[in-house]
Amino acid sequence: MKIKEIISVLEEMAPLAYAEDFDNVGLLVGDQEAEATGVLVCHDALENIIDEAIAKKCNLVVCFHPILFSGLKKITGKNYVERTVIKAIKNDIAIYAVHTALDNHQEGVNKIFCDALGLINTKILIPKQNYIRKLVTYTIPENAEEVRNALFDAGAGTIGNYENCSFNSKGIGTYMGNEHSNPQVGERFEFVQGDEIKIEVTFEKHLENKILKALFKSHAYEEVAYEIYDLQNQHQNIGLGMIGELKSPMKEKEFLLFAKVKMQSDGIRHSNFLGKEIKKVAVLGGAGSFAIKNAIQAGADAFLTADLKYHQFYEAENKLLLADIGHFESERYTKNYIVDYLRKKILNFAVILSEENSNPVKYL
Repeated sequence: MKIKEIISVLEEMAPLAYAEDFDNVGLLVGDQEAEATGVLVCHDALENIIDEAIAKKCNLVVCFHPILFSGLKKITGKNYVERTVIKAIKNDIAIYAVHTALDNHQEGVNKIFCDALGLINTKILIPKQNYIRKLVTYTIPENAEEVRNALFDAGAGTIGNYENCSFNSKGIGTYMGNEHSNPQVGERFEFVQGDEIKIEVTFEKHLENKILKALFKSHAYEEVAYEIYDLQNQHQNIGLGMIGELKSPMKEKEFLLFAKVKMQSDGIRHSNFLGKEIKKVAVLGGAGSFAIKNAIQAGADAFLTADLKYHQFYEAENKLLLADIGHFESERYTKNYIVDYLRKKILNFAVILSEENSNPVKYL
């Protein structure tokens, strides 16, 4: 199996198009055409992780955080990033990062966070904007079902919990072919007027090429008429953060102690207790201060995230309990999810969970 085949599975799990614009995801180091010897999954691809990969004969490291985040002007080994890249290249080890591609996925980082806390009725906290497009095409009635099914199979027509969604309307189509045409209906230079079906479907924009291939392959016409529109809307199943409910309300201190155990945190910083029960909980793995207002607007009783600064605790505005449980801690189960996913998709191949703890933050 080549590394690129494993990458295809990873991109099914976390499409790179889901990633934030600022992020650096995908294959960061290495040759995707190389034969894979094993996969080591970790949180952060550091020097000791590369050493572990060498020892375990894995030439692909799949990490959550990208070791290369901003550009490198020199690779001289002067810092941990450069030393990691040098060691990986010297030992023919590829590095692949998922980061916000998995953050934004409805089954990704924040769903894993919610599941660890036992939250129910979960939904995206900050839905991704302007990610859905619409395809409009026209064909003869006899071809409409074939075209629709091909588009559905390619991933079009999914809205929330519903699949195979489309809108179809009848109309009259006209055309006349020139000397180079080979019309399905009618003859060259003949003005043709006949019944047509207008098919409209929505799709996630990263699927566009796949959907167009399906359209062209299934369509009866020599020249396929189609239109694609950008839509000004929200994708309810893709985005940052999640909000859900505890099965039973808890007192504030009880809830934080519960979260501390479930997320294996060595310390939680939090805002003032407000003397109310916690039922509705918002979460955002990693640095999530930007989502405090979103959590308040969503009616959360508590918001768990990480990397909060001093003044950001004031932004709780006595409207919710704001808690910083630690960056690593808020994402700690992500690597386990990746391992489980790969093992289900790639049978009889070594997919190994790293034994190294890459959390740089220690507590007394």
